[in-house]
Amino acid sequence: MAWESGRIHFGGDYNPDQWPCAVWDEDRRLMGDAGVSLASVGIFSWAHLEPAAGRYEFGWLDEVLDGLASSGIGVDLATATASPPPWLTTAHPEALPTDREGRRRWPGARQAYCPSSTAWRESGLALVEQLATRYAGHSSLRMWHVGNEYGCHTSRCYCDVCAARFRVWLADRYTDIGGLNHAWGTAFWSQRYSAWDEVLPPRITPDGAWANPTQQLDYRRFASDLLLEEFVAERDVLRRLSPGVPITTNFMVMTRFNQLDYWAWAAEMDVVSTDYYPDFADPHTHIEAALCADMTRGLADGGPWLLMETSPSAVNWQPRNPARRPGALRRDALQQIAHGADGFNVFQIRASVAGAEKFHSGLIPHAGTDTRLWREVVELGAILGRLEEVAGSRVEASVAMVFDWQAWWGCELDSHPSVDVTYPDRARALHRALWESGIAVDIVAPGASLEGYSLVLVPTLYLVDDDVAPVLDSFVRGGGHLVVTYFSGIVDRNDHVRPGGYPGAFRDLLGVLVEEFTPLLEHESVHLDDGGSADVWTEDLRLAGAEAVSTYRDGPVAGKPAVTRHHVEDGVAWYIATRTDVDTTARVIARVVADAGVSPVAAAPPGVEVQRRRSGDTTWLFVLNHTDAEATIDATGTDIVTGSAVSASITVAPGGVAVVREGGDG
Repeated sequence: MAWESGRIHFGGDYNPDQWPCAVWDEDRRLMGDAGVSLASVGIFSWAHLEPAAGRYEFGWLDEVLDGLASSGIGVDLATATASPPPWLTTAHPEALPTDREGRRRWPGARQAYCPSSTAWRESGLALVEQLATRYAGHSSLRMWHVGNEYGCHTSRCYCDVCAARFRVWLADRYTDIGGLNHAWGTAFWSQRYSAWDEVLPPRITPDGAWANPTQQLDYRRFASDLLLEEFVAERDVLRRLSPGVPITTNFMVMTRFNQLDYWAWAAEMDVVSTDYYPDFADPHTHIEAALCADMTRGLADGGPWLLMETSPSAVNWQPRNPARRPGALRRDALQQIAHGADGFNVFQIRASVAGAEKFHSGLIPHAGTDTRLWREVVELGAILGRLEEVAGSRVEASVAMVFDWQAWWGCELDSHPSVDVTYPDRARALHRALWESGIAVDIVAPGASLEGYSLVLVPTLYLVDDDVAPVLDSFVRGGGHLVVTYFSGIVDRNDHVRPGGYPGAFRDLLGVLVEEFTPLLEHESVHLDDGGSADVWTEDLRLAGAEAVSTYRDGPVAGKPAVTRHHVEDGVAWYIATRTDVDTTARVIARVVADAGVSPVAAAPPGVEVQRRRSGDTTWLFVLNHTDAEATIDATGTDIVTGSAVSASITVAPGGVAVVREGGDG
């Protein structure tokens, strides 16, 4: 099901219930001045829509939606079930979540609910029925917004009701208790179960003893599926009562959030949308933003997606919350569009004056419209309006990176060889090397088709199903180039080690055999014979068909291979067995890219990002200057940001942007 096409949406969360209705006319006027086309309404409005059980008050929402429609502003209408009202949890305290230590979590913030609660679910579905019945045909309605940021605050509940639901989920997965015992390896520590009612969630265990790792892993899977079940229940009500209107919920595709299996969730979406908030303390946050955008595009199967939330300037929840620098809003918005988004929306349209997020910036700031931020908002709205011709186009890439949330969960379980091995680390490192080389990359699920790719990267894929390695093997034998990093292929889907030597599932393809992990101590590092260095991880590795590209000069396995290369029929499989530093990673990836015949999107100076979107024979070259110096890029066509002709090259100011419709004589 397609959402509204043919435009690049601009807008954000709109919370008129926080304001007297006298402000609403000014809101609409200012939204018009800013070029806002989409407003997310009602996300946290349950208590206003249903102030008491079964008593609905929609008059204020009628007025808001009618006003937005009259102003030509579309609505992403929320089901408002993201945070239950106090009357519900007062009447049904069992609807509140319980943490793994058995403590009840109380109202006073948001997402204070147990996903297994019958009271919460039935009350929520009743509200959805009312909303869908009333507003299915409203002229402002563009999209339905179910819940909000699932798993952000209540990702897992450990109450007895959830325990019972968990047992049902396990019985469906394993059929009988013997299957569970095998999968969980319960022969260890006398954990063997004789009946389903003995099975519990992984609650807090005695000090110094770890909960069963597969139990932990399965509870992560169960919790993600349970929340997805709640989304699907609301979605199906909307599809029944409001057919033809696309439905979404906002993911949180960031490498610091891993509570949901987004590959499973994406399959249930009409529109893939996400929230992305930069870490302003990270000097490479713009590279991280590119990675997260690429991940979201992957979830959308390469098609357009929607940035549902980001901050127009400062946030309120980081330890220190600087404002965006002048011009950064424009550049950061166009970066998302460059990576495939067909919309840029923020939290929120008017900055709040009360509550926990009162110091979170808004499109309409506390200081009003005679401000730099407001002028930049209006400028951005005009630019996004001129970019409508880009809507619906796609990013093309000849490089893919495999990314998996379940592998992330498994990789970071306790009692592992090193706490310093984290799942996103090598994904960020390899993506950064590609970004700095100007190379576009798609993010794909394990086992996905690799047709059309020249190079595939597999960072830290600790947990991998049996059907993934054959896909990679066929890719390499067919002429593809593959890079696998350490701590990949180690366990199966049940978190059982694959015997015979590491890296398990990929051992034969890579032509290596690792006898033993030799992780490094904190602050310890090693040197490589090519002048590079590494830390965190090394391996006692021997060649089994591969060649050594570099070896360790020192450390616990001095003289052993650190980076290897294996010719397999028409392709090549590389293995990076250590955590190489930034420069060494860049050198390895540069060689891999050259061998694979992969070219950058366009030649660009360091720190200048280039991306290309295509629709048929028309292409648009996005140039994003993240540096403090002018940058010149070869291009011919028209810069649709400024409307200027481009002949042979374009010079972009420090922090500036350009979007060149390529072709013609400029």
